Amino acid sequence: MASLINRQYSAYRAGGADLPFGDQLPYHGVAMEGYFWRITDPASGRVVIALIGVNRAADGHWSTLGLAGYPNRFLWTVAHPEGAADSTQLGASAGGAFRADEQLVQVDLGEDARLELKIDSPRPWPKRRLGGSSIFQAVPALNQYWHPWLLGGSASGSARLGDDYWEFDGAQVYAEKNWGKGGFPPAWWWGQAQGFEEPQVCVAFAGGVIESGPLRTEVTAVVVLMPDGTLIRLGDPIISPVEAEVSDEHWRLSGRSARWSVEIDGYAPLGAAHVLPVPLPAERRNVPGAIEHLGGEMNVVVRRHGRVAWRGRSELAALEHGGIDRARAEVTRRGGGPDAADAAAVEG
Repeated sequence: MASLINRQYSAYRAGGADLPFGDQLPYHGVAMEGYFWRITDPASGRVVIALIGVNRAADGHWSTLGLAGYPNRFLWTVAHPEGAADSTQLGASAGGAFRADEQLVQVDLGEDARLELKIDSPRPWPKRRLGGSSIFQAVPALNQYWHPWLLGGSASGSARLGDDYWEFDGAQVYAEKNWGKGGFPPAWWWGQAQGFEEPQVCVAFAGGVIESGPLRTEVTAVVVLMPDGTLIRLGDPIISPVEAEVSDEHWRLSGRSARWSVEIDGYAPLGAAHVLPVPLPAERRNVPGAIEHLGGEMNVVVRRHGRVAWRGRSELAALEHGGIDRARAEVTRRGGGPDAADAAAVEG
């Protein structure tokens, strides 16, 4: 009986779902499972991101790797022939090019694209709370799930980004996972910010078109870790809906529940954005997929029962507008081919 239950649970997770309050950090085994880290160093005004997407094709696994920086606008992305992830805890790797777990991230994409990151004093997502996707985490076979599993901590290490060598000690760090049965949705929006006056504050949001069979709807989730440690999550369609108005340069979100309301206003000029790749898992290749700013502006107002509980501003916010058609058009506008997976050559 126990082995039957284990097989059934494994099959359930293989569809991308987790039981309510279940552990979403281990690998599910869907077509794409992405891992993302973001380092924010307010003292220097620098940001570094590292990402790995473990992708499944008919002949095995491969990975999408990326390393980028702000304000130097460095970007390096790779479609790597290897990819693996840990089915018992958080962990992902791509040969000797990328290796990461809950405490360490090591990236080696060549002499000019390297990262060594160590995370101390982590502030993880509370286990007693539903994950970033809330009630949707229990629904199998969705095209996308999202979980911001690390809402802060102390980052130390170094990064080689082109001609720049950066060291950081006591910087702020954020990490998340996203995964789905067929890669990315047709359209999405995302943002994350630290670097507020209160160093413990973390803000993140993610939204997009969710599909499963005949089901198709737009959902946006907003997460705010307040100065006093209170975690606010809005985005359940009935009890805490979030409205989003998004373009390539503006992000305006408004969410509310019986107790809390959150307003987010983000801005960044299109010309300053990276174009990040997304994978086509079955084809073993990346394509332009997301217009992403690493140093945008974000203003946030949180109210409790109508009264302002906190307001803040970050000038080191990440702001993303996703969609393959949109990203291809932007790469073409910059002078690259519409199927170019790495926009670095057309950004300088």
